This record gives sequence, C-alpha cells and structure tokens, in this order.
Amino acid sequence: MAHFAKCLRWSAAWLAAVMTTACGGSGGTPPELRETRYGTVRGTDDSATSGTYAWKGVPYAQPPVGALRWQPPAEPAVWTGERNATQFGSACLQMGRIYGPGANNRFDDTIGQTLNTPLGSEDCLTLNIWRPASQQDNLPVLVFIHGGSAISGYTADPVYDGAALAKSANAIVVTANYRLDVLGYLQLPALHAGNSGGSAGSAYTGNYALLDIVQALRFVQGNITRFGGNAGNVTLMGQSAGAINALALLTAPQASGLFHKLVPISGGISLASNLPAGSIPTLNPAARYATQASQLLAHLAVADGLAPALPEAQTLVAGWTPAQVAGYLRGKDARVILQTVLAKGLTGSGPIPDGVVVPSDPITEIAAGRYQKVPVLSGYTAEEGKLFAPFLVLLGGKPGMKINDADRFAMMQRFDPNAPPTLTVADILDASYLPVTAPSTGYNARTQLLGNVFIGASRDNLLNALRSQQSNVWNYQFNWAQQPVPWNDVYGAAHAFDLPFVFGNFGPSVFAKATNSMANQPGRLALSRAMMDSLRAFVHTGDPNNATLGQTWQPWPRKIIFDADQKAARLSVQ
Repeated sequence: MAHFAKCLRWSAAWLAAVMTTACGGSGGTPPELRETRYGTVRGTDDSATSGTYAWKGVPYAQPPVGALRWQPPAEPAVWTGERNATQFGSACLQMGRIYGPGANNRFDDTIGQTLNTPLGSEDCLTLNIWRPASQQDNLPVLVFIHGGSAISGYTADPVYDGAALAKSANAIVVTANYRLDVLGYLQLPALHAGNSGGSAGSAYTGNYALLDIVQALRFVQGNITRFGGNAGNVTLMGQSAGAINALALLTAPQASGLFHKLVPISGGISLASNLPAGSIPTLNPAARYATQASQLLAHLAVADGLAPALPEAQTLVAGWTPAQVAGYLRGKDARVILQTVLAKGLTGSGPIPDGVVVPSDPITEIAAGRYQKVPVLSGYTAEEGKLFAPFLVLLGGKPGMKINDADRFAMMQRFDPNAPPTLTVADILDASYLPVTAPSTGYNARTQLLGNVFIGASRDNLLNALRSQQSNVWNYQFNWAQQPVPWNDVYGAAHAFDLPFVFGNFGPSVFAKATNSMANQPGRLALSRAMMDSLRAFVHTGDPNNATLGQTWQPWPRKIIFDADQKAARLSVQ
C-alpha cells in the first residue's frame, strides 16, 4: 500500500510537471508553480519586467547542521503543500568581507559595517532557478558557482542574478550556495570514522563543498526537466574559487556525467609542483589542510581551557577517539570556529586533493586523459592582480592600497561616476607604487607580475594540459578598463570585473558605482552583448563562435580579446 501511494504521488508529480512545462501556465496552471521530486515550489512570474520566471531558495540538500555538519550532503526532505520560492536562501556561514552578504543577505551598506564578523547560516544549501518566460522546453542549463576565495560569497549578490542571462541565452540559469571555509573544506578523517560515505559515496573526504556542488548538479539532473531544462545539456560555470571548484569536478569521479560543458573564469587547478618556480599555486596539497585542521582543533581546546597552551592541546587532542573529535567539533558554535580560523591565521580554503574526490595531482590526470572531456570555454582578465593589491606583500613590497576594506567600500558607495573627479590614485594606493606607470616599481607593473605568478601560470598550465587531450578549448581575455578616474587605474581589467558583462548586470553591487558611468555605457553594453552572445552559443552548441563577434574565435592557444572604448565594443583575436 505504501508503495502504491508513492507511485500515485510520483504520477501526480509527473503530470503536474508536464502540464506546467508544456502549458507554460495555460489551462489554469500558473507558470511559477512547478513540481520537484520533493514537493511543489511557487516562484515569481517576472515576465512583465525581466521576461523570466524565477524560483529562489529551493533546497537541494538537508541543512548541514548538528550531526550533518561535516558530512556529505543529504537529499532534501519531502514537503507537503506549496513551498515559497520567492526569496533567496541564506548565505552560507562566513566571516564578513566586501564580497559577502552583509547583515541582510543582500547588497547594502551593512557589508562595510560587518567585516570580519560571522554572517549567514549553516542552513544554506539552496539554489535558484531562472528561465525565459516562454513555453519552450529542452533548454540548455547553466549552473553557476560563485567565487570568494572559498571563504565568502552568496548567490543573492546582485551580480549573480540570472534573469538577464537566462533571457539572453534562452537557457535555464541555476546558482547554488555551498559550504564555505572550514565548514566546506576540512581534512580531518576522524570526523568520518565509521561513515559509509552517504549519498556522495565518499567516506573520508573533507571536500564537503565539492560534494554540495555535486548534490546541486544531481538536483538539476532529477528536477530541471520540470522547469523546461535539458538534463543532458548542462554547462557548469564558476568564477575564481567557483572556477577552481568546477575544475576540481572535472577530475572527480562523483561528478561524472553530471555536466557536459565547462566555463571556468579566472581559475586554475595547479599545485606548486606543476608550475614554474616562484608561482603561487591555485591548489594546495592535502597535507596543508590536515595541518590546518589539527591546529584548529588544538586552538579550540586551548580556548575552552582544556589545555594551558598549544603544545599541550596538540598532545591532548591527538589522544582523542574519533567519536570524541566528532562530538567536540559538532558541538561547537560554528561562528566561534570561523572566528578562531581568522584570529589564529589558519585561513586558506579550497578543494583538497585527497585522492577521493580530487586526485592528488589533477593536472597530471588531465594530461593523461583521465577526466571528463567536455568543451571548455575559459576566461581571464588582463589585470587579474589588481583585485589582489593587498597581496603585493608576497612580492616583497607594501600592500597596494593604503586604505582598509571598510574605507574602500564606503568610498566606492559615495562615489558619483558621472561627476567631475575629486579622488586621485594617491588617495587609494600606497605611494611606493606611484606613479602607476613607473617601469618595474609602479602599480601596473607590480600587479601585472602578481597576476602572472598567481593566475597566469595556472592558466597556461591548465589550458595546455586540456589542449593536449582535446581541441575544443577556447579562451578569452577581458581588457575593459573604462572606469571613471581613478578607478580605471586602481582596478582596470581586474579579477572578477568581467562578471557583470557575462551576467548583464550593471545595477547595485560592490563595484558598480566605481565602474559604471553614463559615458562608458554605450561601449560597456555593446561588450556585454558580445560576451553574452558568446556564452549563449557555447551553452547551446559547445562552441562560442557567433555572428556578433564578426570574426572566428579560434581555440587555445589563440584567444579573443574582449574590450571596448567609451562608445563601442573592440574585439580582436590573438
């Protein structure tokens, strides 16, 4: 009888999905009402404004709290009735940064007022879906994974709103939250003693964030048809840390068959051993994460008075049973855990090459052909290093900016891009890097070197490895630097500054006022159109070439330069 009831429920769900998708809301079924495997969701009909339908805050896994903290994601619980899907789900718990959610899970002034304080929630494994307001089905699906150094970021960031891209690309756009910082990446096998591996089949991995993304992709496979999507044509796209996560899944057995194209933007997956001497790797060995985890555990024990100092605490926790470790850590306030990570300098997160989800050397695996050979459209900016100006200390100099993030955030939000300039680079940048054009010592030269050793080396390593195995690898370079003075020098074509162009979102966001002026609008919008048309072509066909380019985009090692002046797009192939 229980089996019969379940079959009836699935039949009803299937019929509702078919009617909703095929009828697009006709016949009395509103288009914003859809059935998933777990229950009904009611989103928003934005056809009159953006030309899309949207569903936000849809759970793709159970909340990873309590006993589920540091466990592979579990499938969502079934719900009854209609679930409201009109608001973004909470950002995943993180320490405040200018790329984070602020106090209200949206872009507002609290972002600059909550830096280095815990924000968000552990109950955060939700995704958002946008589709064109049409009756068309079998649409390609684009799943986007946000960046933020794997320690911050949130899908409610207005840059990531998928409406304009869904409309432009005639595709389903999905964005997903995933666990961050040590809640998402923790190399501590004691937490998994006796664990069978859960739905992700990985008993001893600390790559919880990657398993979250895998679970989101599984949700897409099982449910996206009900939203008009083609589960056999899924493109996985990520930027920065999101690109590193996406590239990690290229070699992860758990993700096999879950996506069919890849768009990594400003990412890499290289160890120091893969790169020229002096490079900064985009992937760190598992041993580094194991050290981080053991030190975190010991520091927490000291803070709780269980040992007088770190050496004694390390001896203490080394004698704990796996059950004691798991019980202690899962009983801790997660906000205290993240505060300890920051206070004790234990920062640094990302995919862990543990040989379970991520191979110990992904580049070697790619070069040997042991990965998912899917079409790849990669992108990088011409001045990646300018977003990382504080890291100029790694090159032996001072931090690039003489103001802190709170002051910088406030300065940008007060800035009027259409007024005569009152700021200068000297108000923002350290004097040791001025003038910015000075050979060798200037800000442009130093940030270019930083970008080369951090992003450029991993880019070449990755794309050359891929190209040795497949021909369908494309690359773009984003050169646009038309911001109002002085931001054109401070940022220019910095890391992440291509994202608004890809998504078609130039509204309120962290950098919008410093970037978008009436003067640069014609060229900016034309360039955005060229980039969005290229992404549309890629998600539909696996090839980014399209009529808007006016020329042939040849595979790597050739690349297309996306640029514009104040009035028009300027594209070229190198």
